[in-house]
Amino acid sequence: MFLKNFFRGSQSVEKAAEMQADEHESEFSENSNLLEQENLVSDSPSLVENPEPSNLINSKTPLSIEEAQLEGRVIEAISTIFDPEIPVNIYELGLIYNIGLSKPGNIRVEMTLTSPSCPVAGTLPGDVQRVVESVDGAANVEVDLVWDPPWTPEKMTEAAKLELGFM
Repeated sequence: MFLKNFFRGSQSVEKAAEMQADEHESEFSENSNLLEQENLVSDSPSLVENPEPSNLINSKTPLSIEEAQLEGRVIEAISTIFDPEIPVNIYELGLIYNIGLSKPGNIRVEMTLTSPSCPVAGTLPGDVQRVVESVDGAANVEVDLVWDPPWTPEKMTEAAKLELGFM
């Protein structure tokens, strides 16, 4: 059963990374066109205003190859952590709300739990921090436990819903 879940999880992680890369590429094209239309881009490199880059992986800013690879490794590491009461990893459960990074290798993970009274509330964020710190390229890792928005079953991936009989 573990291997089946691991295989499903790794396929979902790869598919999610591919989908996000496609989405970022499309958004980059759209943003470039908008900048050109609004005359915010100059032909002279010295006059181009360089907006403040976003530090969030899940933002609209396209990922560099290195950032996309680091994000994939972070997701893969987080996907090894399972909720002790539910046979699905916490990434597929939708407990990870955001993965952000800033150079060099500073990673911020925003996560939640299925409920504030979750029995692993005191240990699960530490587990996430530990596995993300073990990722090649991670320098400093911060894990923030948030309650807004509250977790709901709709946040689960289709694979998790299928595994748990929600579909």
